[in-house]
Amino acid sequence: MKFYEDLNDVEITKPCAISLGKFDGLHIGHKLLMNELNKAKESGLLAVAVTFSIPPNALDGEDFRVLTTKAEKLWIFEQAGVDVLIELPFTKELRAMEPEAFLSMLAEKIPVKKIVAGTDFRFGKNRSGDYRTLQENESRFGYEAVIFEKIQDDGADISSTRIREAVKEGNLAEANRLLGYDYFLSGKVVVGNQLGRTIQVPTANLLVPKEKLLPPNGGYVTHLTVDGKVYGGISNIGYKPTVGENEPFSVETHIFDFNEDIYGKQIWVSFLEYLRPEKKYDSLDALKKQIDLDIKTSKEILARIEKQRI
Repeated sequence: MKFYEDLNDVEITKPCAISLGKFDGLHIGHKLLMNELNKAKESGLLAVAVTFSIPPNALDGEDFRVLTTKAEKLWIFEQAGVDVLIELPFTKELRAMEPEAFLSMLAEKIPVKKIVAGTDFRFGKNRSGDYRTLQENESRFGYEAVIFEKIQDDGADISSTRIREAVKEGNLAEANRLLGYDYFLSGKVVVGNQLGRTIQVPTANLLVPKEKLLPPNGGYVTHLTVDGKVYGGISNIGYKPTVGENEPFSVETHIFDFNEDIYGKQIWVSFLEYLRPEKKYDSLDALKKQIDLDIKTSKEILARIEKQRI
């Protein structure tokens, strides 16, 4: 998959089907759009996804957290069968652009034959462009607009906003159901204080991008992907209060049945189920007993989950 961060760098000569959206987390609603792109590939079109570098509210200085970082977005779109991903820098100039001017800009750089979007897609100045704008400009720019209604779950639209709220609340069952895959983070393994080794529970400490949305602090049953192989494990998000009052925030993971040097490697942590809140224990021995119990409980949960997914 080719990846562009500047429309001026795009070099595409083959006719394209493009899908437009923020695409924060490629959830089951987005899969409809991706399926349409893959159908277009069967008729000889190139599958292109056009998204944006930051959420619109980030331009106003608001703090933001995303379901998928840039590295994660690249992986997800490639798995979805996209040939080209274009992540436009979301600037004040882009936000102020009239919808028709935005479409003209795309058409100048991309030979668009089909545009795929949802009924909730908004673009251009004051968010004045929508799916109707796409339909009204079909003949002008020479493309076909294919529009999909929002998918609902339990009487409400499936959306990235809804999934973010579920993750914030630690409701992983709902987040994972709406995503169609387990919510995950990717990060580089860095050297921590190596306390886990002293209590026979070595952990991989992850360097996580600050914009990544994490579930609430506490322990979680997780799957870990290392060099393409999946392992079971437990992960802790938080400050390790038993160790000391000034411990830095971290995401650390104990990988079951694993004893390899993975410092500097990029690994993937998929969150399956919440275990317990973060707690300060009276001693390291008490912490070790709790972790041993967490490991036993987590293995039982993993066995149940794997049996359910067969």
